[in-house]
Amino acid sequence: MNLQTLKPAHIALAISAAVSINAQANDNNDMEHLTIFGSEHRINDTPGSAHVLSEKELEKFDYSDIMRTLTSVPGVYVLEEDGYGLRPNIGMRGTGQNRSEKVTVMEDGVLAAPAPYASPAAYYFPTAGRMQSIEVLKGTSSAMYGPRTTGGVINFLSRQIPQEDFAGKIALSAGQDGYSKVHGFVGGTGKNIASVFEVYRYQADGFKDINHTNKGTGFVKNDVMTKVLLRSDVTAEFYQELEVKLKYADEDSDETYIGLTSADFNANPYQRYSASQLDNMATEHKQLQVNHLIQLSPRFVLGTSAYHNDFSRNWYKTSKIDGKSLGSGGVEIAAQFDQNAVTNNEIAVDVKANNRDYLSQGIQTVLDADFDAHQVKFGLRYHEDEMDRFQWVDKYTLNSAYDMRLTNAGIPGTDSNRIDSAKALAIYVHDEYTLGDFIINAGLRYEDMTIERHDWGKSDVARTAAPTHKKNDVDVLLPSLALTYRINDELIVLGGVQKGFAPPAPGNADSENEESINYEFGIRYRDSAFNGEAIAFISDYDNMHGNCTASQNCDDENIGNQYNAGEVSVSGIEVKAGYELSTSTLTLPVDITYTLTDTEFNTSFDSDFWGGVVSGDELPYVPEQQLQLTAGVVGDNWRTDLLVRYLAEMRTNPGQGTIITDEKIASRTIVDVSASYNLDQRQTIKLSVDNLLDEEYMASRTHGSIMVGKPRTLAVSYQYSF
Repeated sequence: MNLQTLKPAHIALAISAAVSINAQANDNNDMEHLTIFGSEHRINDTPGSAHVLSEKELEKFDYSDIMRTLTSVPGVYVLEEDGYGLRPNIGMRGTGQNRSEKVTVMEDGVLAAPAPYASPAAYYFPTAGRMQSIEVLKGTSSAMYGPRTTGGVINFLSRQIPQEDFAGKIALSAGQDGYSKVHGFVGGTGKNIASVFEVYRYQADGFKDINHTNKGTGFVKNDVMTKVLLRSDVTAEFYQELEVKLKYADEDSDETYIGLTSADFNANPYQRYSASQLDNMATEHKQLQVNHLIQLSPRFVLGTSAYHNDFSRNWYKTSKIDGKSLGSGGVEIAAQFDQNAVTNNEIAVDVKANNRDYLSQGIQTVLDADFDAHQVKFGLRYHEDEMDRFQWVDKYTLNSAYDMRLTNAGIPGTDSNRIDSAKALAIYVHDEYTLGDFIINAGLRYEDMTIERHDWGKSDVARTAAPTHKKNDVDVLLPSLALTYRINDELIVLGGVQKGFAPPAPGNADSENEESINYEFGIRYRDSAFNGEAIAFISDYDNMHGNCTASQNCDDENIGNQYNAGEVSVSGIEVKAGYELSTSTLTLPVDITYTLTDTEFNTSFDSDFWGGVVSGDELPYVPEQQLQLTAGVVGDNWRTDLLVRYLAEMRTNPGQGTIITDEKIASRTIVDVSASYNLDQRQTIKLSVDNLLDEEYMASRTHGSIMVGKPRTLAVSYQYSF
């Protein structure tokens, strides 16, 4: 597939459902590119849950784990897996967290998932620690950002080019379990050209030990990014900017899907079974993005982006033990073997090469039109993506010396050999109409997509015969309507309704669309010292999808399938409030985030994915309550911040009433702390501790066994800016 399939009309229209490129021809600022919100005033008037994590906010705890970062946003749910956030599981408003597949994820305004339409599970995720700011939008306004519009959208804003002639930063960190990080950038701006170059590398030895071996459980991740910006003179008849962004990232991590039995978790939660000693994820990501802006007149600005993302990954991981999958007795066999290998002699271990190549590319544009009381956006995007699965299984024996011996090398393409692909055209119009103290937001989004699967089975590794072909042609019209009313300068009332949507999977020709009607209503207050909002939401699904993946402990024959759950209702309340008390010498900021969620299946059915569901059952992995409190003390040249995060118990399978022990993730409270001191205007040192109280807690049971959360981890860092 290639962009040669673009029709001239598509290119002429330009494209995208999402992004607003804002720039002023009469100032010295670079392209304020590809952002959701243009300013603090814009956020305050947004008719929905809108949050920006600024560079200052991100630097408080300096997390490299996006899931720790996003807990400060209400209505966002995270499911930990490896403890470092290497493969985030993020959901919004009850959408489900698995591989963040129900959330629209963008970086600099373009889709970031490896194959957002054909295979949305985000085994690649933007490196959060590299970002300068993060935007999160939920509710009716998120309808502009597809293809998934029920939960919300996350837009990562990468390093902007410094406005100074020459500026940069270098930050070095070191901590427990072999943790280290190097982050630096350098750049500057001239009259007509500007650029920035950034490097981000972090690694750890891991906090788990593989039984009876000296094999590692750590990771190394590298991320390199550069931008070059050309712009016309501000006196030009049509002011223009052209920015080229190049990015490369790779990862090598010794991660596994094998967790622990309950008995072994209680005995030592930081162990790993010897059957997982070869498990390793290797990835490589390359991106080219070209952004162009032209100010056609004082009223019209046109922004266009072309993007190409190439991602490859091979997760070489244990899939069966003595012929049994991990969720059907394999984990128990691995546990028994580690307890007494001499008696067991040896066991058979299948290690599957989950090899996949992804492609995501497109061109998108948005025309910002200023009609005084009407601020109108016309957007269009043409997008193509694909996932190429070419996988095999190597067979080993694990002997009494805990050595893995290869007995049969698999042939590439003999386990899974297929291509899932998609082509999609999205068009939208959005009008923000100001009428006195009312702001009315009306939007209409149209998506036309073709999602296909070509499957060559397990015997045609050369792909010479005609493959099995399945195809879904889908088109959908998604309206939204929302408004805000300004009661006074501080207080705003907001509300809205939208139609939510998620496309069907390519492998299920009879799969229905995921569709919902979403409502919200709330208030937002802001003055010089206090800001807060409280929003109630309801998502009424006509049909909810469940996507069967290995990360959900699905059997091989079901991986890639999609299941319909029918009618589902999700409702809740999101609260966010912050207050800053200032004295003559100190500033005391306090922030609280709270989410209350109620979920319910409204139909009874049997499913290979959810199991037996009875009407009234709650959804799995959605906690009823989440609470986070942060408090800080800031002096002239120092600050310290404390974060307390509470997560209520949640069930791992659909059900009602009291959660049985084997299907429960217990509630937990985690405390993080950070302290920094400015040596001078350029130098800062910092001490941070994640999980200060060293809470031992269960993170998930999604792989047929228990995964543990990260223990107490201390790190120190030094930063120099110039």
